[in-house]
Amino acid sequence: MSLSVALRHSFRNFELDVEFQASQGITALFGRSGSGKTSVINAVAGLLRPDHGRIILEGHDLMDSAKGMWLPPHKRGIGYVFQDSRLFPHLSVRQNLLYGRWFARRTDNIRFDHVVDLLGISPLLDRRPGALSGGEKQRVAIGRALLARPRLLLMDEPLAALDAQRKSEILPYLERLRDDTQIPILYVSHAMSEVARLASTLVIVQSGKVSRAGPLSDQMSDPAAAAMLGLQDIGAVVKARIASHEADGLSRLDTPLGVLWVAGIPASIGSMLRVRVHAQDVMLSLSPPKDISALNVLRATVTQVMSGQGPDVLVQLGVEGDRLLARVTHRSAANLGLVKGLPVYAIIKSVAVVRPS
Repeated sequence: MSLSVALRHSFRNFELDVEFQASQGITALFGRSGSGKTSVINAVAGLLRPDHGRIILEGHDLMDSAKGMWLPPHKRGIGYVFQDSRLFPHLSVRQNLLYGRWFARRTDNIRFDHVVDLLGISPLLDRRPGALSGGEKQRVAIGRALLARPRLLLMDEPLAALDAQRKSEILPYLERLRDDTQIPILYVSHAMSEVARLASTLVIVQSGKVSRAGPLSDQMSDPAAAAMLGLQDIGAVVKARIASHEADGLSRLDTPLGVLWVAGIPASIGSMLRVRVHAQDVMLSLSPPKDISALNVLRATVTQVMSGQGPDVLVQLGVEGDRLLARVTHRSAANLGLVKGLPVYAIIKSVAVVRPS
């Protein structure tokens, strides 16, 4: 799948001017509330007709202002999951799902039973929306959108109205959706924990413009993105495989960085997942550390040093086949003599390596 978006639109007190490309997997539009994210996906859906621009999905124009061409929403083959589920309250879950299938424009092999199993909603089929939790409603809304057999799925802050427990319940289903279907997703969020766990591509939107776009792992470990992502959120997102569960409660992960020891993860051996190492949780040493409690010590090479405002310095590290980011003080950077090409040791506590949630 390929999606190309280039559009401009004037609101009363706001100018939207964005351009980006999206491919297979989940592309996250990330930014603060009011930055223009929802306006972008509304334009892709056909709910907003931009003043100027062109939107191309799988080689087909959805709009081209230069040609005066604009395809109405019902002809675009796009599914949309809103922040609130928008289920029909008078219909059962089964009937809500089948409503999506009635509007399917494609004849591929997405089956009712497969969607029900994928989202774990079989026990809910005879209930009405009023008897569902917030997370259950969102799963049904996703199922309804999937059964319309969309070429692209749009999700606008689908977890924003849920509490932490409901979010943790639905995130695994979104991962299954990403991994088990071939439907690309454009996902709007201002929660970096969601984006880090789900997305493969990150598009950062600020004040109606795209400030950065590219692979998620590259953006998260780039010091230059810190101001846009926030110092608390910046850091590496690493793919990992659970290699073992130890008797003392630790799990061993095989990653491109090398072996990481983390607090026990409730998943089976061989499972693939993502882990997140925040920049503020990485310490640096010029020599192999001795007699310390941290279990993760990785050989690394400084690839970039960037000073910010205040006491912080962000240090990008090359580690094996991947990258880390460390956040240290100016004083520490000066004491260690941190410069590009310097070999160092990155020290990470096991409890500091977290799975995004």
